[in-house]
Amino acid sequence: MALTSTCFCRSQFSLKTDSWAPALTSHILRNIRRNQPASSALKTITPDLLSQEIWKGGSKHSNGWSFLGGSRVILQPNLQNLQQRKSCRVSAIWLPNSQIASSVFTLGTAAVLPFYTLMVVAPKAQLTRKLMRSTILYVVLGLLYGFLLYLSWTPDTIRLMFASKYWLPELPGIAKMFSSEMTLASAWIHLLAVDLFAARQVYHDGLQNDIETRHSVSLCLLFCPMGIVIHLLTKAVLSSAEKTEPRTN
Repeated sequence: MALTSTCFCRSQFSLKTDSWAPALTSHILRNIRRNQPASSALKTITPDLLSQEIWKGGSKHSNGWSFLGGSRVILQPNLQNLQQRKSCRVSAIWLPNSQIASSVFTLGTAAVLPFYTLMVVAPKAQLTRKLMRSTILYVVLGLLYGFLLYLSWTPDTIRLMFASKYWLPELPGIAKMFSSEMTLASAWIHLLAVDLFAARQVYHDGLQNDIETRHSVSLCLLFCPMGIVIHLLTKAVLSSAEKTEPRTN
């Protein structure tokens, strides 16, 4: 055992021995119990035995064994594993933004549908009149839009919006800007708020002038400019018809 102690004192290791020293000790003791000298037991320690006790997670290693020169184990980072972890980390960063955009998109769409339904199904009901006088929904849509605008804003947003030398928007820049899901979701909330406001104006104008607005309001949901035009045409036709009706005494 004195020879064993001397040999271990002369060997110098570049790693901590906490992970593999117990395995080496048990290996030596097994060979001594088989009536082998301590020196023979030490000779049976191979680089493979040493490397088996080294943690390999995310690293590659190489070793060299010599009782005179000691033992050195060189750890090299596994670049492929590091790249995979980096890719997973990037995905984890972008995934929540995609989920937020999708959730707000669905929430905004579901929020405006009951208002359109009431204006079409029961335009003169007291509940419809009361809801269409409220401004709470516009506040909610405005806050959602501001939140998405904040998340989608980048240093290049202004440059993409005003790409020409005359500080005017250009189609390629706008198309590139809306390639982001977050920007696209904010634009959708913007359209929902503006379209609902226009439909509300059409609805109130119809009530005030006793004009049918169900078809116009329905168009405002998806084709707002067409809905406004149809309402104006309907109003003009009805006004012209009233003027041409003969008056009875």
